[in-house]
Amino acid sequence: MPPRDAPTVREMRLGAELRKLRERAGKTARETAGLLGVDHARVSNIESGRMGISEERIRRLATFYACMDAEYVDALCAIARERRGAFWWEEYRGVLHPAFLDIAELEHHAAYLRSIQTLSMPGLLQTEEYARTLFSSVVTSLPVEEIDARVEYRMRRQAILDRDSPPPLDVVIHEAALRMRFGGREVTQGQLRRLLEASERPAVTIRVMPFSTERFIEVTQPILYAGGLVPQLDTVQMDTHLGGSYWDAEAELQRHRKLLDVAENVSLGEEESKDVIHRIAREL
Repeated sequence: MPPRDAPTVREMRLGAELRKLRERAGKTARETAGLLGVDHARVSNIESGRMGISEERIRRLATFYACMDAEYVDALCAIARERRGAFWWEEYRGVLHPAFLDIAELEHHAAYLRSIQTLSMPGLLQTEEYARTLFSSVVTSLPVEEIDARVEYRMRRQAILDRDSPPPLDVVIHEAALRMRFGGREVTQGQLRRLLEASERPAVTIRVMPFSTERFIEVTQPILYAGGLVPQLDTVQMDTHLGGSYWDAEAELQRHRKLLDVAENVSLGEEESKDVIHRIAREL
């Protein structure tokens, strides 16, 4: 099987974790190739996510690398068992940019989700009208078909909240985002009602960071922290004008966990946050 031309973020993450294990063990790619009975190029492709690897080989490598963390190894094997085409977002491959598929994949497999939003609502809690407004307001106008596909895709992502056991979702939304009238008064009111409805779900926690907050929180772009099956597989995703960026280095994970903790600490409690959302909806 030839190498993949465009591995997903999750496929690249599996390869990166295998590379980390090898480097921590002080093993060379050539030694790993010898163990697996493959050439050096195949090891390189596996560690870049361009080629898959079987669960049996991952367990052999874990033994070779003296990795004794059984839960971590099991989590890596779970990723290896996944196959393209088995999940709903694959329907959009070739229709939407791969970055859209990566975010749905990240959310789908997350054990929990935390986010900060300063200017817009989190995608998992947006109404169709609000999402359409955002996609229709880009600097470069998109074809109607592209906007329709993006909106449909965003709505389908929200299905994770309807699972029997949905991943806990903790969201901090700055008051500025609540007051932005994207799409006009009716669209904004509908979006605020959607937040209030979502806040009644047991798995969803919404906190508002008010204008009165005196502590500066260094966040200008939406941040999503997705907890993995084990902490080593946590991932940070940030939306920028250049597209989504992903981080998994431990230093970055620690920094963003602290950032989220601080943001939650300076935000209002759940009931106070609902009161603020109610008040802003009435003032529109």
